[in-house]
Amino acid sequence: MKIVGLTGGIGTGKSTVSAMLRDLGATVIDADEATRAVQAPGSEGLHRLVAEFGDGILTAGGELDRARLADIAFNDPEARQRLNAIVHPLVRLWMAERQREAVERGDPVVVMDIPLLFEARGAGAFETVLLVYAPDEVALGRLETLRSMSEGAARARMAAQMPIEEKRRLATHVIENTGDLDELRRRVERVWRELSEGLEHHEPEDDREADPADRGDALWAARVEEGGELDG
Repeated sequence: MKIVGLTGGIGTGKSTVSAMLRDLGATVIDADEATRAVQAPGSEGLHRLVAEFGDGILTAGGELDRARLADIAFNDPEARQRLNAIVHPLVRLWMAERQREAVERGDPVVVMDIPLLFEARGAGAFETVLLVYAPDEVALGRLETLRSMSEGAARARMAAQMPIEEKRRLATHVIENTGDLDELRRRVERVWRELSEGLEHHEPEDDREADPADRGDALWAARVEEGGELDG
């Protein structure tokens, strides 16, 4: 069994790559799914969040208002730390249980999809880490176009994360997402073949130079994942 980390930055298209890896046969354990599970109505996580931040973070139906909580967290570093202290341990426990289940099944490749992998777990959490990369200006354009964010709101979300260039230096595989979906799929399939063959890489391997395909502007192509500390 190979267990690898998958990460990116807000607007880089990590969720699109995660879906492609799942289609190729990977078992994907998603931190976003874990976050939703531990914040579901009636959960310990939601109870603790309400105790910390008040009833104002709930919708009229008693569910977590993720947008409201995100506004609080992204505009107040101290609030973000309090949020992380509640959510991150619960997310890790949920993901560890899913990983245990995958081990018991004997799944060959398990991808731990963690938006804030380096921020929350450090550079040594996984021997193999895949980074979905797009330059800041490309990611910014996607956030403005696909999520209708203002430039200020998008830059604030990006600033709450480790700079993408720093993540690039820490990753073992860099999957560049600056072209169209077909080009991205080719890059993902190349990395998947390496993972499936059991290849290990300890130095960053950037596939950008290996694929000379024409890079068109495809801001529409990538699903933009919800960024920031709410992602676990």
